[in-house]
Amino acid sequence: MTMTSAASLPPALAILGPTASGKTGLALALAADLPVEIISIDSALVYREMDIGTAKPTAAEQAAVPHHLIDLLPPTEAYSAAQFAHDARRCMDDITARGKIPLLVGGTMLYFKALTEGLSDLPQADPALRAALDQEAAERGWPALHAELALRDPLTAARLAPHDAQRIQRALEVCRLSGQAMSALLAASPARAGLPYRLTTLALLPSDRSVLHTRIAQRFEAMLAQDFLAEVQGLLARYPTLHPDLPSMRSVGYRQALAYLAGDYDYATLVEKGVVATRQLAKRQLTWLRGMTGLHPLDCLAPELKTHARALCLAGLAQPTEAR
Repeated sequence: MTMTSAASLPPALAILGPTASGKTGLALALAADLPVEIISIDSALVYREMDIGTAKPTAAEQAAVPHHLIDLLPPTEAYSAAQFAHDARRCMDDITARGKIPLLVGGTMLYFKALTEGLSDLPQADPALRAALDQEAAERGWPALHAELALRDPLTAARLAPHDAQRIQRALEVCRLSGQAMSALLAASPARAGLPYRLTTLALLPSDRSVLHTRIAQRFEAMLAQDFLAEVQGLLARYPTLHPDLPSMRSVGYRQALAYLAGDYDYATLVEKGVVATRQLAKRQLTWLRGMTGLHPLDCLAPELKTHARALCLAGLAQPTEAR
């Protein structure tokens, strides 16, 4: 894209980062100075009644700044990257038409990739093969299928947790149907039209991973103190068909809470497993970020984070940004 054509595009901002990196706080701080509306890039925030375990922006925060793509569905339904890309693009167009600036905020990197790059032409879902993979998982466990994926497609496996049933199933389905790794097919896909916005993307990265880990542990313990388990019990009461393999219940914390409530382990183990799962999520998010281009990296632990972020946003809004 030429500088002239980029300058003619409407502006947009994005904040990406791992869990507990301070994305929400930074977004709200920027919203105090800039005419933005926030679009969530979070696969868990789309679910209603999942508030504590997702660290959902509070009612007051959502009232202070318009938020979009939050509380769309009950936790019994599924939501895809393709749906997100469609819904987010519609939100961006509406926000721009109102004279405001879209501010995309979150850590579901696949959603962001789908929005900015489009989705590749992968093999269609095969119900028979998926049923066979489900049966294998029931017999061998998803970690065993994850190990198989690591042999067939190490790049994709590195981004997935051993119990990420939905994504492991899809990646193995692609491998078996095409005979090729999903990562290779994605890399070989033809270039697609980019998002028609002049996008400035901030990436919140910790200069000290141990501090992020401490934040994660503190956040999980705070969630429990806020009656996270009561929230999950309420979900089970209202939605009797909830089970651990639903996309909503694969969100970190919820799977562990379901297991605890089912009597699978004690409270101390719940805390340990919840913190470990959240750290693994942060590690996968950072892996995604390291593989992305066009980002402005910022130390999420730096005292001057908000000042630097504001300066980058103002520069991006003033002129076209170039990938670094």
